[in-house]
Amino acid sequence: MNENIKPPRVKICGLTRLDDMRQANDLRVDLCGFVFFKPSPRNLSDEQAAGLAGLCAPFIERVALVVDPDDDELDRVIGAISPHRIQLHGSETPERVAEIKRRTHRPVIKALGVSSADDLKIARDYDGVADWFLFDAKPPAEGLPGGNGEAFDWQILDGYTGAAPWLLAGGLTPDNVETAMMRTKAKMVDVSSGVETAPGDKDFGLMRAFVEAAKKGR
Repeated sequence: MNENIKPPRVKICGLTRLDDMRQANDLRVDLCGFVFFKPSPRNLSDEQAAGLAGLCAPFIERVALVVDPDDDELDRVIGAISPHRIQLHGSETPERVAEIKRRTHRPVIKALGVSSADDLKIARDYDGVADWFLFDAKPPAEGLPGGNGEAFDWQILDGYTGAAPWLLAGGLTPDNVETAMMRTKAKMVDVSSGVETAPGDKDFGLMRAFVEAAKKGR
């Protein structure tokens, strides 16, 4: 699963257009995220996702983003894009995460919303179950579970003592990603709205600037 690739790794999430996928290939990003969540403006049909995945360069890992998926949805997503990883953005319990891993035979990224040091304690429940964590800003009560463009206090991550690798997300942009990586010692970063001109519409200039800045933030 490309675990031997040296950091930093860059994940661009919420791709919706064929040209954006081609540009991600040109920039040699490490992972691309495809959203399967109907309330999201970046949601894809199975056919749209399959088309994007078909353009994905072989060096890019495909990540399926789902929210509290049932087994039928998991089967459908696997069939659509054959993802390398499953990213869970809902309230999946550690037991459900383990079930998803067994069913899909894919490693799992568990997204956790962070607004205080207490939120990091939740990660302990998933130790040994989730392969990676994604630390994102905790969404508002009525908001989407991710892609809201909001940052959190990076200092909170000083309290993370787990062994699982993790991605930093939440409000990252070409202007702040290098600082964020140096401050948190993040080895992997995830961006969606920070490289868009509108929800789901990636901008090649912003994507390029983000990747270049992230690669400096070692």
